[in-house]
Amino acid sequence: MNLLKSLFKTNRHYFVSLIIIFISALLFLLIYGKSATFISLNSFHPYWMNIFFIYYTFVGDGIFSICLIALLLFYFKKRKQSLIMFVSFLLSGLIVQLIKNFVFAPRPILFFEKGQYLYFIKGVSLANNHSFPSGHTTTAFAMATLLAIMSENKNYQWLYLAAAVLVAYSRMYLAEHFLVDVLVGAVIGVISSLIAYYFLVDRIKFK
Repeated sequence: MNLLKSLFKTNRHYFVSLIIIFISALLFLLIYGKSATFISLNSFHPYWMNIFFIYYTFVGDGIFSICLIALLLFYFKKRKQSLIMFVSFLLSGLIVQLIKNFVFAPRPILFFEKGQYLYFIKGVSLANNHSFPSGHTTTAFAMATLLAIMSENKNYQWLYLAAAVLVAYSRMYLAEHFLVDVLVGAVIGVISSLIAYYFLVDRIKFK
């Protein structure tokens, strides 16, 4: 527990910001509901944002995470950090896939009646029943949290948090997830990263 206390104290700005964002989003969801929050968060859809989020959403993709871990390992020679990130990536991914296979949750394109929402993007908006939780958001927050707490320059924490939040929003913008999906995904990602860090940071020894 001392490690976690020290971790929160050292990175209090990141975690306080994270808690504020989460509580604000949760209150918004509880007040307005699943459908209304989705529609209100997606009322602005210019073409340039379509293009931006279609590509940016891959920051939360597993391939991007593997490339990031490989970069830390082979280029920056951060063996301990890369291993912790890899374990967090596997743990968070396993949890998400287990939940997806046991929870029936239609994605927005199947959830809404025809004409109720007008901004589905052809070839991008998925049509299946695995909306809950958001895997991309989970991965993004798992990676962002570990980068934030392992970074020597704490000023970068804001950049990592903003990058993860943008991934979460991209999943809603592209009509692939609801707010509840990305909120739970974010929680899974953060908890997975803390578990991996807690159990591995003092147990990994490299010569």
